Amino acid sequence: MNLNRRNFLKTSGAAVAGTIILPPFFKSCSKLQLSTDVKNYLDHFEISTEVLGKVISEAMSKGGDYADLFFEHKISNNIGLQDGKVNIASSNIDYGVGIRVLKGDQTGFAYSESLEASSMLDAAKLAASIATNPASFSKGSINEKIPADYYRISRSWEDVSVKDKVPFVQKINDRIFSMDDKVVKVNASLNDETSYVLFYNSEGMLGYDYRPLTSFGAVCIMQKGKQIENSYSARSYRKGFEWLTDDLVEELAREAVDNTNILFEATKPRAGELPVILGAGGSGILLHEAIGHTFEADFNRKGTSIFSDKMGMKVAENFINIIDDGTLENNRGSLNIDDEGNDVKKTYLVEDGILNSYIHDRISANHYGVEPTGNGRRQSFRHIPLPRMRSTYMEPGPHKREDIIAEVDYGVYVDNFSNGQVKIGAGNFTFFVKSGYLVEKGRLTQPIKDINIIGNGPQALADITMAADDYKTDNGTWTCGKGGQSVPVTMGLPTVLVRKLTVGGVNA
Repeated sequence: MNLNRRNFLKTSGAAVAGTIILPPFFKSCSKLQLSTDVKNYLDHFEISTEVLGKVISEAMSKGGDYADLFFEHKISNNIGLQDGKVNIASSNIDYGVGIRVLKGDQTGFAYSESLEASSMLDAAKLAASIATNPASFSKGSINEKIPADYYRISRSWEDVSVKDKVPFVQKINDRIFSMDDKVVKVNASLNDETSYVLFYNSEGMLGYDYRPLTSFGAVCIMQKGKQIENSYSARSYRKGFEWLTDDLVEELAREAVDNTNILFEATKPRAGELPVILGAGGSGILLHEAIGHTFEADFNRKGTSIFSDKMGMKVAENFINIIDDGTLENNRGSLNIDDEGNDVKKTYLVEDGILNSYIHDRISANHYGVEPTGNGRRQSFRHIPLPRMRSTYMEPGPHKREDIIAEVDYGVYVDNFSNGQVKIGAGNFTFFVKSGYLVEKGRLTQPIKDINIIGNGPQALADITMAADDYKTDNGTWTCGKGGQSVPVTMGLPTVLVRKLTVGGVNA
């Protein structure tokens, strides 16, 4: 069914209190992503500053300390190919406003899928009920915030048809099959998302953002005799259609085939406590999950993180610097403003081995008496913002990769993780390693696969004895889950040596 945006929205009203509410007609504007005029965003959502003032006044009417409105319009598309045929071609449009009221440490929240003034006022009244002392509120002048511009694009996804996208999933399918006769199946996918965001708060700040997001990749399944192996290769950025090229297809196809092929020769190492070398790039998932979450300020404010009393203390070797950054150009985790309207920053969480900062949203920043770090993030207008990571990585260290490998007499080198579990407060983790190598007498020898590594994140951080100068960002399709919400992130790491972790393998 081929519907343009106007017709689609006419037929997809949201049910509110038993009444069908027809949403406003969002206007397509292919150049809106380049606009620095907030009026374009007000027009896009068909809302006036007068209505914004009325809704924010209602939200503050019970004596709240602060209130904000988060408007979002998101267009998502997904194309999937299996067995050489397109088996998925879906689109989704979502829109609405989330209204939040803060009173002390308490949060009132409601959302509306209708942008009619009456519906927004009802939601504001519900959010305001967290406070109990009626008070008058006089809104001040509007302070327009012009956001940063960290993800410029040349061609908006809204200007691209399905027929323009399908050739790329077909190309990667065909290229993978052509590279190795052991390939028996390929699953390819291309996703794109465009979000328009408008933000207004009780302090008069009016901000906006245009957020493109895309991912492209494939699963390669190969068979050798009775043995079947698979691996996945993908990239994700805040880029436009110009990002899709034949060179990208070639890069992903080769990576998927090579990563799958090596598994046919892989074995398992001896189980026990071993030195572990984390390969540059994707091993950053361990940094993100087992260490990064323990730096999030809500866990520290509540005393559930092991780092809650360690600000300003030494937590790692002097050459360790860990950063959470929302300013990387076209990065999947970057934002022009965060979901609370704050400027995003490059934040040193650990600097020269010293715990320097937590990951803050507005609430935690107020609690600690510091500036927000631009980490207030939410899955959608239906969710409250929480302190969340963006792109979390360790800076390059002073060592060489070959020297790190030479340091290990017997251990493992891991570079491809598939999943894991973490107890966020204490940082205890179990990660499943898809692939890596055995390290014997200072050399990478036998490929390994399908092993667990078990440890404690803060202890692993303290046990990093070497870090190489080969930092790499993993621009895969990483998505972080917390509090029932999912947000896009990235991570990165140089090659590092952890003194010891528990490795699940075979008994000696």
